[in-house]
This record gives sequence, structure tokens and C-alpha cells, in this order.
Amino acid sequence: MVKINKIYTRTGDDGTTGLVRGPRRRKDDLRIECFGTVDEANGFIGQARLHTGAMPKLDRVLERIQNDLFDLGADLATPGED
Repeated sequence: MVKINKIYTRTGDDGTTGLVRGPRRRKDDLRIECFGTVDEANGFIGQARLHTGAMPKLDRVLERIQNDLFDLGADLATPGED
């Protein structure tokens, strides 16, 4: 297992976060809020899947939802033309 003691982004905390391809957005930007919410939903579904071993059909449905949420999060983090 890799143990990471410190992570440096070299950007400091100026109240913004970086998106794919480098643009920065304020941390209270709606796009940032959205992909944070999508990520949290995905985490809760992951927790639920820990208990679906005896329910393979349900697990497959949750797996598909997780996959869709990962795709959505990537789309939100990769801005197009605004």
C-alpha cells in the first residue's frame, strides 16, 4: 500500500479549484458544487454496494448508476464553451 504523507498542488488555496485542461473556478461555483454532489452520491452508492453481495441484480443496477455518475462527474470537470 502506498502511503502519502503530504500532497502539494503548488497552487495554494486562493479560493479556486482547477478543472480539466486548467481553467480555474471559484469553489462556490455551481459547476464545482455539482460535481461535488455527484461525487458524494457515488460514494453513498459505493457504501450501499458493500451490502449487495446476495443481490446481484441490484448490485448490477447500482454499478451502472455509479458508472454513469463517474461519467457525469468527468463531464462537469471538463468545461466546454460557456
